[in-house]
Amino acid sequence: MTLRVGFLGYGFMGDAHANALARLPMFFPDAPDVERGVLIGRDESALAAAADRLGFEDTATDWEAALSDVDVLFNLAPNSLHAEPSIAALDRGVHVLCEKPLATDLDGAEEMAAAASESDAVAAVGFNYRYVPALAHARNLIAAGEIGEVRAFRGRYLQDWLADPGAPWSWRLDADLAGSGALGDLGAHTVDLARYLLGPDAGGVDRVSGHLRTFVDERPVEDGSGTRAVTADDACSAQLAFENGATGTVEASRVARGHKNDHAIAVHGTDGSLRFALERLNELEVCRAGDRGYERVLVTEASDPYVEAWWPPGHVLGWEHTFVHQDCEFLSAVADEGAYAPTFEDGLAVQRVLDAVARSDRSGEWVDV
Repeated sequence: MTLRVGFLGYGFMGDAHANALARLPMFFPDAPDVERGVLIGRDESALAAAADRLGFEDTATDWEAALSDVDVLFNLAPNSLHAEPSIAALDRGVHVLCEKPLATDLDGAEEMAAAASESDAVAAVGFNYRYVPALAHARNLIAAGEIGEVRAFRGRYLQDWLADPGAPWSWRLDADLAGSGALGDLGAHTVDLARYLLGPDAGGVDRVSGHLRTFVDERPVEDGSGTRAVTADDACSAQLAFENGATGTVEASRVARGHKNDHAIAVHGTDGSLRFALERLNELEVCRAGDRGYERVLVTEASDPYVEAWWPPGHVLGWEHTFVHQDCEFLSAVADEGAYAPTFEDGLAVQRVLDAVARSDRSGEWVDV
């Protein structure tokens, strides 16, 4: 069975997923065969160059018409284009992997999750950090009770690409196009990891107290024609209360100088703790009851999640490998009519937390999710 794939969008995420599809036959021979069929965008000349670079056979400027020509849609477009194409694809039985956050707002996410529940197609959301081997190992340790009952989750995602006030405006700074800034762009990943790592026993996030801040109100347009308003947050922080009584914190920033892609989490339980940092993504720090500190575990053994497909122990993996693992699982679920997570329902659960953080910021109070 060969799956014909379409990409809606061909920027940063287009590179990541095209690279993943190219790696699958070499390292995951049991993954389904994939044909890079149609690359969809607005600019015909830019499309042609991108299709050649990413290995696509055809291009299209009408996403709706292109749906009849693909089995699978990777929705890699700006957030404001997540809902309509994804829902249309699912209505036609086309399988969808949509990048995060699921939508620009809660209403859109609810509509997408409803469409997924009514469709026989697989509906996946792109929380690729679930597919870091060290984090998959961490989840297994937590589920096995290795750190006891979880009491606290802490997560931060810090970047500095907007630290310079002269950094150019992009669609990610427009609330209409992106929904939110650091909250949805970065915080969504951290909230999903909290749900993934703590598992169903935590019961999900029950209440939040949140704060959003925009430090630079306008930025120059890249073509030199002036400036445009920034309507999305530069940074956010939130306290989380989980249904089982565990506490949590989430912090995200795109203006934190010295932090390029600093995504770090910690989980504290009654019998131990775990720590992970994306910039050292092959390592997991583990502290068990009786230990005086953390043990650094290199998660590169063949027995660790996904690692057997790659290199000998100690030959580390990188950020791009998370997309290979994710896309392998997604496409295998499509071909085998199997289950896949994270689903649109997971994306909706994260969107509910993001919405609550924004509501809390407006009210200045704790709010229910």
